[in-house]
Amino acid sequence: MSKNKPVVMIGLMGSGKTTSGRLIAEALGMPFSDSDQYLRERHGATSAPIAAREGKEALHRYEAQHVLDGLAGEPQVIAAAASTLENPQVRAAMRKAFVVWVDAADEVLTERMHTSDHRPDYDPTEMRARRERFFREVSDLVCDVGVLQPEQVRDAVLRKMGLPETGRD
Repeated sequence: MSKNKPVVMIGLMGSGKTTSGRLIAEALGMPFSDSDQYLRERHGATSAPIAAREGKEALHRYEAQHVLDGLAGEPQVIAAAASTLENPQVRAAMRKAFVVWVDAADEVLTERMHTSDHRPDYDPTEMRARRERFFREVSDLVCDVGVLQPEQVRDAVLRKMGLPETGRD
């Protein structure tokens, strides 16, 4: 597999898409695009304030556009918001990418979600019930971040892509 193929990080909030995604982008020498940064730059806020200001539907449209824009350009590593998987157009666009599902038990995700104030107050159990089938549909690799550190996720991705992982911390 080519290291010039886009990589999309998917998972519920708190799964570490950004942390692992940055490490993977660095290892592949690719740009990194994060949903939160995209929202800040284009819409002036992160997800929780946008949802409060404009509603969840607008937020989900913006998050989907982030992935579609990212996949339309040069290959990069994209940390996608979980909501994007509900959009059939986004799922279809992800077929050209290597998709990594970072996941953990709901208790782990709940704890992680409470450590950041920019995240909307969503229940991981409810989100999983709505989105897990889509995660399974598009993912090329599943990493349990309840037991794997971000560096181990990076190495698992490189292995699965058939790329060397030597010389990394």
